[in-house]
Amino acid sequence: MFTRLPATAWAVLGILSFGEELTGYEVRRWADHILRFFYWSPAMSQIYSELKRLERVGYAASRTVTGEDTRTKRVYAITDAGRGALSRWVEDAPVEPPVLKHGAALRVWLGHLATPERLREIVAQHRDNAQRLHEEAEYSRRSAADVPGWVYPELVARWAARYYAAERDLAEQMLADLDELR
Repeated sequence: MFTRLPATAWAVLGILSFGEELTGYEVRRWADHILRFFYWSPAMSQIYSELKRLERVGYAASRTVTGEDTRTKRVYAITDAGRGALSRWVEDAPVEPPVLKHGAALRVWLGHLATPERLREIVAQHRDNAQRLHEEAEYSRRSAADVPGWVYPELVARWAARYYAAERDLAEQMLADLDELR
């Protein structure tokens, strides 16, 4: 059985599993690159909290290194115990349904409190955001495809690009549905 950790801890440990020693800032950059498309990008404070938690349970180890600019920084790496626990978590953790927090849908649901024009603006902004995220996910997918050993991150980035394309298309349909109400 694996240690009970929040999903964010598993995500941070997953970033470390690609084999590089990383600072908390570098973990954040990795999260911003692909993780944000299917999970979210945790705050720096949350990343450091999770790195400390992972170190306490023996799944990560850290050391202080001196950079070229003579500043010291703490880098983290996954331990053998952490890699084993992460593998067990990937294999055995229950698959839970995603929690959807959809601000645009919530606002349309409360459409009786807004003008039809404003609702259209909200949904159009959501559509445009989905298109932008689709393009960003596609860029991340292409970037991941260029890195040896990143076949699975590339697959997830491909999924994210499809997801945001679908979200864009759903927003277009919602705009048509709003037009039918007129």
